[in-house]
Amino acid sequence: MDINTINKILEDTAYVRTGGSAEELRCAEYLMARCADIGLEAHLEEFDVPAAVMHKAVLTCDGEEIPCKGYFCSGNADVEAPLCYLPNVDDAASLAGCKGKIVLVDGYMRHWMYQDILKAGAVGFISYDGDANYPDEDMDQRELRATVHQGNRIPGVNINAKQAIRLVERGVSTARIQLEQEESVGKSRNVVAELPGETEDWIVLTAHYDSTSLSRGAYDNMSGSIGLLGIAEHFAAHPHRFGLRFVWCGSEERGLLGSKAYVAAHEGELERVALNVNLDMIGCIMGKFIAVCTAEEKLVHYIEYLGTMAGFPVKCAQDVYSSDSTPFADKGVPALSFARIAPHNTATIHNRYDTRAVMKAEQLARDIDFLNLFVGNMANAAHCPVARAIPDNMKEKLDIYLTRKRG
Repeated sequence: MDINTINKILEDTAYVRTGGSAEELRCAEYLMARCADIGLEAHLEEFDVPAAVMHKAVLTCDGEEIPCKGYFCSGNADVEAPLCYLPNVDDAASLAGCKGKIVLVDGYMRHWMYQDILKAGAVGFISYDGDANYPDEDMDQRELRATVHQGNRIPGVNINAKQAIRLVERGVSTARIQLEQEESVGKSRNVVAELPGETEDWIVLTAHYDSTSLSRGAYDNMSGSIGLLGIAEHFAAHPHRFGLRFVWCGSEERGLLGSKAYVAAHEGELERVALNVNLDMIGCIMGKFIAVCTAEEKLVHYIEYLGTMAGFPVKCAQDVYSSDSTPFADKGVPALSFARIAPHNTATIHNRYDTRAVMKAEQLARDIDFLNLFVGNMANAAHCPVARAIPDNMKEKLDIYLTRKRG
C-alpha cells in the first residue's frame, strides 16, 4: 500500500465512530468501498449491542454540581449517600467502609472491582479518566457492561481526573447521582471479505475499526484496519495456499463485541481456521513493534527469528492481549496480535489526542511489509506449523482475562 493511500484513509476516517453508532456504520461502508478498490468483495455481518440514550445525568457533591457523564446501561436512579474514596479496591478493610455509600474509584470500573463494591453494599459509583496534566476536562462516555454487572446494577457516573482530585482534596462528604436513560438493543457490524486459497483451511486476519467516544482513533485502530487493507491488497496479487479471511471488527472498544459475535456466528467453521492474526495499533511514529501470542511458545521464537532475519526487530511474548485475538484463542484457535506500542508521552489512546499527528505513513507501510512477510510464510506453508491447541498456561490467562477466574 502506498503512502498517499495510507494518508488518504487516515484523513477520510478522522472522526469518532463508537460501536453501534451511525458513524461506525459509515466507516464500515467506507472499508467495503476500499475493499472494492482492490478487487475484493466485502459484506457486513450485523450483531446486537446494548444501546442507550441518556436524558439526564447529574452528579451533585455537597450541593455543587460536578460535570459528569452517566454510565450507559446503569439504569435510572436518584441516589444520595455519603461519598467514599476507595483507592485500594483489593483491601478488605477499605471495602468494609463502602456500605450504603457512593464510591469514588480510580480508573475504569472493572468486573471484580464492581463485584467487590456491590458485595460491600455500595449504592452508586463514580469513576474518572483523563489526565490532570492535560489542558482539557474531557470525560469518556462509559457503559456498565453486562459482563460486569451480571444483572445487579447500581448507578454510576464518570468525571474528569481534575474533578476527582478536587473532590478528594476538599473532603466532600455527600454525593447525589441522578440518571434518566432509555435503553434498547442496537446494531454493530463486522466487515468480512475473503481471498480463497488452494486448501479448505483459513487464516483469519482481524482489526477493529471503531473508536471510543473521545477519539478519532487514527492509532487505535484505523492503523490496524489499514494494515488489513494492505495485506489484502498484497495477497490479491500474490499466491497463497491457505485461504485468507479479513474481518474488520465492530465494537471492540465495548468489550471485544465484534470478534465475540464473529466466533459465535462462525463456531462451526473454526475447526478450519489454522490461525488468527490480529492488528491493533501499528504505524505510529515512536515505539517498538511487538507480537503477543496466545498459542504455543514456539511461535514466539519463530516471530523473533523472522524479525531478526528481516532486519525488523520484534519483541514477542506468550500472553493474552486485550484485543480481538482473544475470542479466537478462547475458542481454541491459535491467535496473536501485532502492535507498535508507543511510550505514553508520545502517543495516547482513548482520548482527543489519538489523531494523525502521532502516525507516520512510511512506518505503517514498513509494518505492513513485515506483516506480509509473516502472513505469506504462514499462508504458503505446506502445513500450518502452529499447533492447533491452546497451552494450559494460556487457558488459565484466558480464564482470568475473561473474568471466569480471579487473578
